[in-house]
Amino acid sequence: MSDTSLRVPPKPTRRLRVALIALAFTAFTVATCLPAIGGVELDFGAIVKNWQNGADKVAQLMQPDFSFVPRTLEPVLETVQMAIVGAAAAAVVSVPLTLWAARPTNPNGFTRGAVRAVINVIRAVPDLVYATILVAMVGVGALPGLLTLFLFDIGIVVKLVSEAIDSADHPYMEAGRAAGGTQSQINRVTALPQSWPLFANQWLYALELNVRISAILGIVGAGGVGRLLDERRAFFAYDDVAIIILEILVVVIAIEWFSNFLRRRLV
Repeated sequence: MSDTSLRVPPKPTRRLRVALIALAFTAFTVATCLPAIGGVELDFGAIVKNWQNGADKVAQLMQPDFSFVPRTLEPVLETVQMAIVGAAAAAVVSVPLTLWAARPTNPNGFTRGAVRAVINVIRAVPDLVYATILVAMVGVGALPGLLTLFLFDIGIVVKLVSEAIDSADHPYMEAGRAAGGTQSQINRVTALPQSWPLFANQWLYALELNVRISAILGIVGAGGVGRLLDERRAFFAYDDVAIIILEILVVVIAIEWFSNFLRRRLV
């Protein structure tokens, strides 16, 4: 047998296709920056002109006033409490909603479509919009921030976990149906035990996001350290702003480390 008959045919290349896609993407990006055709106006000259102003602000942020720390402790604690309570409440509610939103755990197309539509609406509204509306409805404080985080977490967890359930194989559920089990029995005995790692992973992810988001919600009056951050920024007290940013960074890193620790144990 000759050597030529044993050669592997060359792998087909898609360089032309990739080049065309990259060219189209580049052209679209450039077009979005052209005001003449309705694109976004990017004034790079303003950045060059005002760079000194930005440098001054960065220099002030590099000089944090640590005597301001005692005033920030209560708002930071409120931020952490909002994040934890919002994630815990969403964890409880997300379980039935996720089972109703996934095809393998809810064969009824009408109820599944209704739940998915509600979740899509919840996810479509930005969290700051929720916070602004809820502050007007229930007043300034931690409650509107907590409700905002709850809605945000519901949208994230239900969307991601239900899609993961949809894309996975479920032979154990088919066995349950073959044995004559009802859908609720199949979900409880087979689907939920298989889905707990997915839920745990997304709950911890939502908790990490909550700390970051709750620090911003206070800007519109929804509780937390964000309100104090906006107040000190309005007074141009960037040394105090630097302290708040450092504290948020420390809390976010601590929550992320704790989440990773739990994720290794649970997932």
